[in-house]
Amino acid sequence: MALTDLTRSDSKIEQIAEHLDSLEQPTRLRETYALSGKDQQRLYEKAADSPALDLEYFVPAGKADCCEVIHYGKNSQPAVRMFQKRWCRPADRPGQLWGYNETIARRLIGPGYFVARETEGGGTDPRGAVVVDYFTVPDGPVAPGWPSVCPNSKGLQMFVYNNTRDYLRRVSRRVSIGIAYRKESRIMGYFVLCREA
Repeated sequence: MALTDLTRSDSKIEQIAEHLDSLEQPTRLRETYALSGKDQQRLYEKAADSPALDLEYFVPAGKADCCEVIHYGKNSQPAVRMFQKRWCRPADRPGQLWGYNETIARRLIGPGYFVARETEGGGTDPRGAVVVDYFTVPDGPVAPGWPSVCPNSKGLQMFVYNNTRDYLRRVSRRVSIGIAYRKESRIMGYFVLCREA
């Protein structure tokens, strides 16, 4: 069965994780990209039973400070559905990861920088254990080659990222699922991420 079939069935998150972990990266990425918006919602709901995420999930411990790690994504928005969340571990900022969104529209809407951390109470927020917070942006050196850091209240990106937070749940060893909030209210959209091999 493919990921879409498992997501639409009564399969548990453990079965979905086992399936995804058994795939080679190109197939895993292709199957995550095949998820519709409704599939992403179902997967997010199933992932409530998954073990909690931590920051090392997004940037593994062996990576050097300011070393880029790419997570390939697809969201359920009506436009610019394919994207990458690019992450790094900053120097001298324990408990944080920094990142931005790479899309075909980045030069128009901006990079959407964020600071990620575990949610309150040691990652116990029921929405997800890790929050991608667009209210704040990096305040130091980022990974080489990244665009200039700017606040999400500036330019057209204010309509996409400003006052927004994403909450993430684990699906498998490399796949996570998220939901977007603006000012603590649900906004349209789920998204799935697949970490590079």
